[in-house]
Amino acid sequence: MTSFTVPGLSAEQGLTVSNTLQQRLSTYNDLHLTLKHIHWNVVGPNFIGVHEMIDPQVETVRGYADAVAERIAALGSAPKGTVGAIEKDRAWDDYSVGRDTAQAHLAALDVVYDGVIKSNRAAIDQVGEIDKITEDLLIGQTAELEKFQWFIRAHLESAGGKLANEGIPTEKGAAKAAR
Repeated sequence: MTSFTVPGLSAEQGLTVSNTLQQRLSTYNDLHLTLKHIHWNVVGPNFIGVHEMIDPQVETVRGYADAVAERIAALGSAPKGTVGAIEKDRAWDDYSVGRDTAQAHLAALDVVYDGVIKSNRAAIDQVGEIDKITEDLLIGQTAELEKFQWFIRAHLESAGGKLANEGIPTEKGAAKAAR
């Protein structure tokens, strides 16, 4: 760790915020790889729509990783963007669905977005009292992720408003329910 951070924060505060952001960086790196995996492995009648819907999400999440990494550096810490960092920081299982239907992948992805959004909201709470700039960064990113989840859920929703994977907390279980 360096001995500086952004003006208005102590080195200790900068480190605290950086540590929270490192979790987000690993999450975003994992998420954009998961999204690309889905892009490559989705099949079935809705293939092209889902295939093309996923790529902008990949690019946006890659951009989030870059913004978070740059904020970590500005705060005086070194961002870690390696596979080892993803695995070290991971508090979730690796994405578990291989080649499968659009509905199966979307239901599993809904579970992934639940986890990412919940952990982003916790990170917002953690940094909010310390650094409003980082809080703002994460709020904007989380809002867009919630919109992406809405896109996913629109494919899973019945005319009566029920999700095909409603109440199922695992990717495999959600995928099975949506098939």
